[in-house]
Amino acid sequence: MTTDALGTTPLTSLTQLAPTITGEQLLASLTPPAQFAGASFDNYRPDPDYPSQQQAVDVLREFGAAAGVQKTGGFLGFGRRKKPADGGPKPGVYLDGGFGVGKTHLLAALWHQASGRKLFGTFIEYTALVGALGYAKTVELLTGSSLICIDEFELDDPGDTMMMTRLIGDLVAGGTRFAATSNTPPNALGEGRFAASDFLREIHAMSGNFTTLRIDGLDFRRRATSGEAIVTDAAAVTAAVEAVRAAGRVATRDDFTAFVDHLATVHPSRYLLMVDGIDLIAFDDVVQLHDQMQALRLVAFIDRAYDAELPIVASGTPLSAVFDEAMLGGGFQKKYLRSISRMIALTAAAPSNGG
Repeated sequence: MTTDALGTTPLTSLTQLAPTITGEQLLASLTPPAQFAGASFDNYRPDPDYPSQQQAVDVLREFGAAAGVQKTGGFLGFGRRKKPADGGPKPGVYLDGGFGVGKTHLLAALWHQASGRKLFGTFIEYTALVGALGYAKTVELLTGSSLICIDEFELDDPGDTMMMTRLIGDLVAGGTRFAATSNTPPNALGEGRFAASDFLREIHAMSGNFTTLRIDGLDFRRRATSGEAIVTDAAAVTAAVEAVRAAGRVATRDDFTAFVDHLATVHPSRYLLMVDGIDLIAFDDVVQLHDQMQALRLVAFIDRAYDAELPIVASGTPLSAVFDEAMLGGGFQKKYLRSISRMIALTAAAPSNGG
C-alpha cells in the first residue's frame, strides 16, 4: 500500500504527503501523461463541424516530419538565427484554443511521432526545472533535444516571462524545435495578470518563434457530462472510500479546507508525486474559494489529478462552483474554466457516481 512521506503509515490523506523532487527526477518525468501514452494523429477524432481541428492535424504532421532547425549562434537566438530566404517554417508551433478541444492529445501525438531526444511537460514543470537546477544547467541538459513540448503554456508573472523567453531563445538557437498549447494566443500571454505592456518586447520576441494554430470546437469532456460537478453526501463519500480500500487500493480522504491549506506547503511541481499511486480522492465539505493563490494551487493540483485520470468524490459545494465570480471574471478565467471542466469529468468518473 502507498505510504506517507516517511514511508511508514498507510496513506489515507493527501495532507500526509510532503514529497520532494530533484531536477533529475523532473527531467526524467518529462513524458506525456499516461492517458496520452497511445495518442496519435490517427486516433485523434476531429469534429467535422470545426475544420480547424483537421487543419491542425495536417499542419502538425508536416511540422513533425520537417527537418531540424539550422544551428546558429546568438545569445538569445531571437533575430540571430538565420531565417529561410522564403520566410519558411518557424521552429515552433503553438496550439491556441479553448479547453477540451484535444490540444494535449495533438501535442502528445507530435511527441510520439518525433524522433531523437524529445521532452514533454507542462509549463510549470519547465519553470520548476530551472528552479531546481539553475538556468545554465537546465540549458545544458536540454540542449540537443530535437523537440520540446510545453503543455498549458501560461505566463503568470514577469519572472516567468523573462525566463521562458530566454530559455526558448537559447534552445532555438541550438536547433531545438518547440510545440506548445495554451488557451491564450502567444502575443496575449500575461494579459490581465501583470503589467504585460512592460514585457511586450520579450513576449513578442518569443511569439515570433511560433506559428500559431487556432483550434476551435466544443469541450469534449462536457459533451458526456452535465454542467456541474457531481456532489454527494458524507455517507456516500465514506462508502466510496471504503469500497476502494476493501479492494486493496488507495483512497485518500481530506477535509477540503485543510487540503487547500496543505497545498500551500508543497511546491506545485511536486503535485505530480502527490497523485502517484492513488486510486480515488475524496473531499469533505468543499467550500467556495475567495483567495486567488489558493485557487491557482487547486488548479495546478487538478491538472495533475486529471493527467493521472484520478476520480474524485466530494461533499459540500460542487467543485464546479469552487471559484468565485471575481475569479471567473478575471485574468485567470480560462484557467479556472478549464479546471472546472476537468473537475466535472473527474467526479463523473468516480464509480460511486456512475463512472
